[in-house]
Amino acid sequence: METKLLSLTCIRGAGAGDGYCRGLSPRPHYPSMPKYPKGVLESNMEPTEARVLFSVTGMTCPACAGSVEKAVKRLQGIREAVVDVLNNQARVMFFPSYVDEETIRETIESVGFKATLIVKETDEKSSQVCRILVKGMTCTSCSSTVESTLKAIHGVQRAQVALATEEAEVHYDPLVVSHDQFMEIIKGIGFEAIMISTGADMSKINLQIDGPWNDFPVSMIKESLQALLGVEKVDIDTNLRKCSISYKADLTGPRTFIQVIESTGSGSSGPFKAKIFPKGRGRDSHRQEEINQYRRSFMWSLVFAIPVFLTSMVLMYIPGLKHLLDSKIVNMMTVGQLVRWILSTPVQFFIGRRFYTGSYKSLRHGSANMDVLIALGTNAAYFYSVYSVLRAAVSLHFEATDFFETSAMLISFILLGKYLEVMAKGKTSEAIAKLMDLTPDTAILLTFDSQGYAVMEEEIDSRLIQKNDVIKILPGAKVASDGFVTWGQSHVNESMITGEARPVGKKKGDPVIGGTVNENGVLHIKATRVGSESALSQIVQLVESAQMAKAPVQKFADRISRFFVPLVIIFSLSTWLAWFVAGKLGGYPKSWIPSSMDSFQLALQFGISVMVIACPCALGLATPTAVMVGTGVGASQGVLIKGGHALESAHKVDCIVFDKTGTLTAGRPLVVNTRLLKNMVLREFFELIAAAEAVIHNKEIIVGNKSLMLKKGIAISLDAEEILTEVEDLAQTGILVCIDSQLTGVVVISDPLKPGASEVISILRSMKVKSIMVTGDNWGTANSIAKVVGIDDVIAEANPEDKAEKVKALQLGWAVLNIIWLVETFPSITYGPLAMVGDGINDSPALVAADVGMAIGAGTDIAIEAADIVLMKSNLEDVITAIDLSRKTFTRIRLNYMWALGYNLLGIPIAAGVLFPFTRFRLPPWIAGVAMAASSVSVVCCSLLLKYYKRPRILETLEIHGIATE
Repeated sequence: METKLLSLTCIRGAGAGDGYCRGLSPRPHYPSMPKYPKGVLESNMEPTEARVLFSVTGMTCPACAGSVEKAVKRLQGIREAVVDVLNNQARVMFFPSYVDEETIRETIESVGFKATLIVKETDEKSSQVCRILVKGMTCTSCSSTVESTLKAIHGVQRAQVALATEEAEVHYDPLVVSHDQFMEIIKGIGFEAIMISTGADMSKINLQIDGPWNDFPVSMIKESLQALLGVEKVDIDTNLRKCSISYKADLTGPRTFIQVIESTGSGSSGPFKAKIFPKGRGRDSHRQEEINQYRRSFMWSLVFAIPVFLTSMVLMYIPGLKHLLDSKIVNMMTVGQLVRWILSTPVQFFIGRRFYTGSYKSLRHGSANMDVLIALGTNAAYFYSVYSVLRAAVSLHFEATDFFETSAMLISFILLGKYLEVMAKGKTSEAIAKLMDLTPDTAILLTFDSQGYAVMEEEIDSRLIQKNDVIKILPGAKVASDGFVTWGQSHVNESMITGEARPVGKKKGDPVIGGTVNENGVLHIKATRVGSESALSQIVQLVESAQMAKAPVQKFADRISRFFVPLVIIFSLSTWLAWFVAGKLGGYPKSWIPSSMDSFQLALQFGISVMVIACPCALGLATPTAVMVGTGVGASQGVLIKGGHALESAHKVDCIVFDKTGTLTAGRPLVVNTRLLKNMVLREFFELIAAAEAVIHNKEIIVGNKSLMLKKGIAISLDAEEILTEVEDLAQTGILVCIDSQLTGVVVISDPLKPGASEVISILRSMKVKSIMVTGDNWGTANSIAKVVGIDDVIAEANPEDKAEKVKALQLGWAVLNIIWLVETFPSITYGPLAMVGDGINDSPALVAADVGMAIGAGTDIAIEAADIVLMKSNLEDVITAIDLSRKTFTRIRLNYMWALGYNLLGIPIAAGVLFPFTRFRLPPWIAGVAMAASSVSVVCCSLLLKYYKRPRILETLEIHGIATE
């Protein structure tokens, strides 16, 4: 076994560490980029990937798991195989066109273990995900109502609703419930629901059909499309002349649909023409539509509110106009009162009807939101004014005082605040918009003849690309789809996806990522993953899911929102009652009452001000807006953070466990020295090593470590011992070579440290973050490498399951059974949240066990899926970026909560008149409304400042360069 390893190391530059082998110059592995079995790249068909999970009984140690894994991987068409000895399971990813699950099962049993198929993971119909845009939510009370309603539906496995994005993400069993039912239920509780995507719509396209629309040809078109292999669902909207098609991208595509539609209408019914449905009905368009609605409502409210304000606050001080406005119409009712009544009515009931609608929907389901406060406050001002004016109209002595300006201006300023808030919230997801804009609008499709020569080029909409299409990429153009190069050589700038600035060389057979930029040379690429299956789309989906996920600290705002509005209403009524009773009982001098009011009207103003200044929205937006901006900024920095939970955990991390091979080191072991102990030609020495475990020229070759030599009965000379000690002190590994039972030489291999590894450890130490190294390598090499990078605590010779157990032990601290091991090994350790940084399959259990798992982006799919944070550039300094960004994000969250809570705790008492007895200062209701609107906008703007996040300045001064290998 050892000789096989060395022969690979010497000839190919490959090596092993921590149970994971890599080549000399591996290409980076990016999320969602497929691996192919031998021969697939040259074929014309892209195989479909499948996954199965087996229960494997009889395994007792990692060696058993290794034998199963190797046996399965030898099969043709295996993409990946992972064997978990702890849980006695084997998960296999494979291509069904090359191998089936029965063959895999028989292969496992041929090794000597019992294998049982648990689940065939290609059938995902037992669990699907849909995303729904929920319009009409104003605060956390609304989002909590929608979320709890969805969770209560039978068949829903998980549901979460984000106020900031106005979206609901529902995981459900489609055999029990359908996504259409979610739409109806959300509408039933008073909100507008618009479907964004469903699990069945991973590949979906909307086509616009022009032609003679009537029942017969439309039904023909639908039947023709449904007859196509791979088409799952066809919906036709006759009003919009839109056809929505859900399909399997492996089997068909949009150009086929267009051909079918246009050929279906070629008879007597007349020709049909089909094209991609114009953009403009997606989530961004709905956001823009909402912005436009608030802007229009605000502008219309100003048309009425400004004259109301002028007649009540300004024109009354101009002598001629004052006389006109004070002119009596009926008894004591004046012209000014009637004008204000007429002008404020459209604002109250038409422009402000959204607040009535929102209040009704909220109260109907036993909750109260911000709309309730606004509706109560404005109605109190409006209807009291109506009562006062009508009483003046029927009285010869009663002089009315109206608050119509309070009603009109309050609604106007709240609409202004909502307009600014929606605009600001739209900017929190700019990172996603920039990612989505990376895909080019058009692509050059190549057509080939039977000899394989390109005979035609056609520019098409990039959304019309189908699997196995060959696309021509010109210099300076963006790559239109994920795929692999079939012809040409060039360099591709992948920084917009991976964050890695250095262009990557591409030649025939190399993978490319959609959205990256071809810098020089013409490339022909075969599309393998299109639409929502592409790496870019999956990164966008990951960031979107991260922005949907609630941070644990959000529970604080959710708890407050349950009783916030009812308490405010109670406090508002108490304020009005206290001032009113105090006025009637002479509790304060009559001189305190303004000349235009009485005690009832003064008390009413205080009560209304309390009601409208309270803002539950600011509390609800404090966390999600910061998480949205933080995860978006992280994506632009090459750090993918999977949600608020990962952000919250990362900012408290005070201990990081680093894997060695591929994480602290480059993961590319190289032969760095050769020491001969016998006289022989060096070339012959290498030829014999290359043919290890075979008898060459009648010579028996044994290559391995000291344990193997002793096992074979070969004496280790003093010179060899000294060499081994010397190379271990240099953080290198010595491999002994024996020819014909005589120790002949030592081959020294080294896995170089990643650039900046020691600097990163030093910076982490300055951030009060402790570093520990864990590796499957020997103690001598592990201690030497740890000494070079500056790590004091080392765990060596650790199997994959050992890594996970040690991580758990470190997490539990004094409460674990191996307390003696902890105390003796790490006497100075602090037991806070712990992070694990790794890249290999064998790191996955530890990544899952840690509070925060960080996967190096060039690592395996399994490691990336298990991690909470993915470092796409594979640079160690991004560990610092991830921790620093999480700390900055949670600083913003704390500031947001301080502002939201402080605003309410200070604003409500001031609005209630606490300062009035001492300063005669009172807060008019319309100014209280301005303050309420400003609080939400301030919270969102505070979160938006994260957009200007910069990495710690010390990272910019590091001289970190790539590793050159020959």
